[in-house]
Amino acid sequence: MAILWALMAALLLSFVLLPVLRRRRGMIEQVHPSHPDAADPADYGFVREEDLDIRMPGPDQDLLDVLDVVQRTQDYRAAAQLLAGTEIAGELRWQRVQAFAGAAALELKERPGGVSETPGGQWLRVWRAEQPKDAGGAAVHAEFLVQQAWRTSTPGTDDFRIIMEEARDACGQAALLSPGDPVPYVVELSVARGLNYSQSEFEQLWLKILDRAPTHMGAHLAALHYWCEKWHGSRELAYSFAEAAAARAPQGSLLAAMPLFAVFEHLPEVNLVASLYQSEVVTKAVHGALHAVHSARQDDPMLAHVRHLLVFFLVRSERWAEAMGELIRVDGHVGALPWTLSANPAAEFALFRALAVAGYEANGGSPATLHT
Repeated sequence: MAILWALMAALLLSFVLLPVLRRRRGMIEQVHPSHPDAADPADYGFVREEDLDIRMPGPDQDLLDVLDVVQRTQDYRAAAQLLAGTEIAGELRWQRVQAFAGAAALELKERPGGVSETPGGQWLRVWRAEQPKDAGGAAVHAEFLVQQAWRTSTPGTDDFRIIMEEARDACGQAALLSPGDPVPYVVELSVARGLNYSQSEFEQLWLKILDRAPTHMGAHLAALHYWCEKWHGSRELAYSFAEAAAARAPQGSLLAAMPLFAVFEHLPEVNLVASLYQSEVVTKAVHGALHAVHSARQDDPMLAHVRHLLVFFLVRSERWAEAMGELIRVDGHVGALPWTLSANPAAEFALFRALAVAGYEANGGSPATLHT
């Protein structure tokens, strides 16, 4: 846990607010002080920027408690027990696998090891060595390798390919240990993107996921990346994939929000058109996502992901009251798109939050009128 808190502190130091409005990939990097300083987010009970948790999109106290134990003691057994008790086909298992893998990767980055130093993330190596048939440990190891490839190597290089091929083998081993588990195949979606699977190969992989968890939101988001223009598809293919998922989404499923993620993935790097966020495509996708969050179970592990992206679009669309309605439900945790694309997720979120408060109050809103 200490490593994650140190990372958060380092990120916070990098943020400087300058009186310049710039846009990159639709993100507001810096903004004129007259906007966010017009109102005080603290009046609404929002968490201070330095206390925002960048590790997860929403609360999972069981995971945090186990991470604390694992990193403090370097004993993997609490992690193995938590995953063993987490529903195989659910979204929560996938999120926890990602969290454990990310924690091990961050430890290794902080302590790469040497002649007299044990490398970080040793607990994951011990886990795999002592319990080679544990499905949870196998899935975490596969995801760890994927994260290492993206973190430490450049796509297209030999180093990247070698790590990704090892990750693919690890996915296969994890799948054999738990035949009904979609997580090893969800991990492989990232491998498919990195190793340039053909569309037919990717579709075969995707069918394995649909057989096990056809409404898995995390899997759909991972698959969307493959179909995006910047990887192996196009804007049209990505939109088609997202819209098809939304069309077949059962009542209460967050898959209805998929088009909003497709729109986000294809925002221009530099946007000089003020009306972009009021366009028909964006407005329709926002409405679909709003319907999804209002219909979903309030304990859906993916709900926070959708709400965070809605905050981004609602602020950019100057729909201040609706943005505030989402903010009060996600405030405190910022480990989700779009904030994680920033070098300083907490500062990026805090800036959008301040803009929402300023816009809300400029249009007659106040803490007294905000419905929780």
